[in-house]
Amino acid sequence: MIRRVVLGLFSVGVLGVMGGLAGPISVRAQDGQTMTAATSEMRAVRRDLPMTKAIRAAFEAGTRDGSGRPGPNYWQLEADYTINVSLDPARHTLTGTESIVLHNNSPAPLTQILLRLDHNIFRGLVPRGLSVPAENTDGMVVTRIAIDGTVVDLNPPPPQGGRAGGGNADAPPPLSVTGLDQTLATINLATPIAARSNATLEVAWHTQLPGGPDGRGHRMTQRLGDELFQPTQWYPRIAKYDDLRGWDTQIYLGPAEFYNNFGRFDVSINVPAGWLVSGTGVLQNPKEVLTDKALEILAKPLSSDDPFTVVGDDEVGPGRATAVGTGGRLTWHMMADRVNDFAWLTGRKLTWTRTRATIPGPTPKVIPINMLYLPEHASNYERAGEVARHALQFYSALWAPYPFPQFTLQDGPSLGMEYPMVINSNQGAADHEAGHQWWPMMVGNNETWYGWMDEGFNQYMNILSAADTRGQAANLDGRGQSYGRTSGDEFEAPMMWAANLAGPMYSFQTYSKTPLMLSMLGGVVGDAEVQRAQSEYAKAWAFKHPSPWDYANFMSHSLKKDLGWFWYYWLWTTESVDGSITGVTSAGGKAIVAVRQDGQMPSPVVLKVMFKDETEDTFTFPVDVWFNGSRTYKAVLDLKGRPFDKVQLDPGGRFPDHNIADNAWPR
Repeated sequence: MIRRVVLGLFSVGVLGVMGGLAGPISVRAQDGQTMTAATSEMRAVRRDLPMTKAIRAAFEAGTRDGSGRPGPNYWQLEADYTINVSLDPARHTLTGTESIVLHNNSPAPLTQILLRLDHNIFRGLVPRGLSVPAENTDGMVVTRIAIDGTVVDLNPPPPQGGRAGGGNADAPPPLSVTGLDQTLATINLATPIAARSNATLEVAWHTQLPGGPDGRGHRMTQRLGDELFQPTQWYPRIAKYDDLRGWDTQIYLGPAEFYNNFGRFDVSINVPAGWLVSGTGVLQNPKEVLTDKALEILAKPLSSDDPFTVVGDDEVGPGRATAVGTGGRLTWHMMADRVNDFAWLTGRKLTWTRTRATIPGPTPKVIPINMLYLPEHASNYERAGEVARHALQFYSALWAPYPFPQFTLQDGPSLGMEYPMVINSNQGAADHEAGHQWWPMMVGNNETWYGWMDEGFNQYMNILSAADTRGQAANLDGRGQSYGRTSGDEFEAPMMWAANLAGPMYSFQTYSKTPLMLSMLGGVVGDAEVQRAQSEYAKAWAFKHPSPWDYANFMSHSLKKDLGWFWYYWLWTTESVDGSITGVTSAGGKAIVAVRQDGQMPSPVVLKVMFKDETEDTFTFPVDVWFNGSRTYKAVLDLKGRPFDKVQLDPGGRFPDHNIADNAWPR
């Protein structure tokens, strides 16, 4: 209640100065002091990007470049996985072993390895965000770790002699691990992994997949009964290590997503015979797991967009849905290269249909689109292939060609989630989730810190895709202006605040604000130019890990504009433009339009004049007119004596504005 009254008073105050250039509005406090409730007559416009210690060090080391491209000394950690996993449907449990080759491509030795154990979020005694698991489990239970053949003691005795490490101060640190009951564990190495060398990490583990009706949030429910399993973040994986901060120490809280190393995955999945399996990798042993009928269907060329059935809803069990197997089990062998994660699906009774997409590029390629879903959900997949095809083809033309050899839509309890080559989605979210194949599956941004660099970009491109499906040009008008209604909300975190800690407005910060920002950028340089530069950015950072500084610098250089002011106010603040027309006069065939900006964010001045003969013209003055610090600008429009009756500020609605009622003359 109090907050609404204060905002109401502020709005009345702003309306009170519309007719002239009055000074700031003051409110008398109970102690008699005067508080300024509006802006001063001058403002300092910041035009550069704040630089953290991490990004400064990266520039100095040459791993990042002021042009926004990877620097000459850029490097990134890589991790190659060989995983063997077995599903016990009755116990809802995965049991696995994995061998990870860690490629330390950095110039420094590694004294630790951080291990992500996301399934520990299903334990009761770990920090969580706004997600709620479907049930509590024992989490990710690690039973063995070895580094280059040396076994790590998972249950070390307590330190002797009153201090950690025992009595010999010169002895090397012991090989040890902490945090195995949390979502991020730390392995302390007795022998560092030398710069530009490799080490092999072996891990054995088991985890229970949670199910039931009580899960809230993506990835919090991973099975339907004991007949369909949708494993995600299901294996121990090496955390990201980069040139900005070293190890990524953000814990997994649920809502915010990931920052992973690229690498190669060789995965063998053992499930009951008759159960279909799909996933990130390309199937390597189809003759061992598929029926002759399915093999014959899959051998035919993808010569049409018409979907066809590989395994029908009446084909259930060994010998009908799959090969018979040995001992009632089958092992599906899948491989994927240059991916940053691996997700999969298995079910006792699934329908498998297929269509295709033709990926544009210098050499167009045809790839299969697979859809695996419960027969009772068939209506949710009638258009799924069509939607996915359009997304893959449209975004390939918009940004860069889809880089992977196939694409799969998977049914299950958690719909609306993305992994390399795979989306857990039906037709409802297929366009959005397919968009994630560009960010972060190809351009590997840090979602945990800067979720807007994937979810926000995705929301923007979904607007373009939706318009294209209707055969229309996308209209981004009004979106940038609408941010003025949110600016000033005390719950809003700036976009540069870590998404993992964004709080109750996480969704706005991560998803919704970026399209508004890019709407305004289109108002400054043109929408086609924004999309051209974004495409160049995607290609420059494909299978690498850009930061927000890289993105901002790249876009500024590509657009050939000094946009430091733009990125500063959108990314580091929650400020708005809040423009208005305060008066219009005429003299000598010209109109003088007095424009005011009460917000801290500047913008170009765009004025549309409507003439009495029902024609109109638009006049634009660059953002530079505000760099002298003034809040008012008198725009002189040479109308050549033509009579006019209306003037509109920001006619495209591109610049954030608290109150658009004062953007027109006359009122």
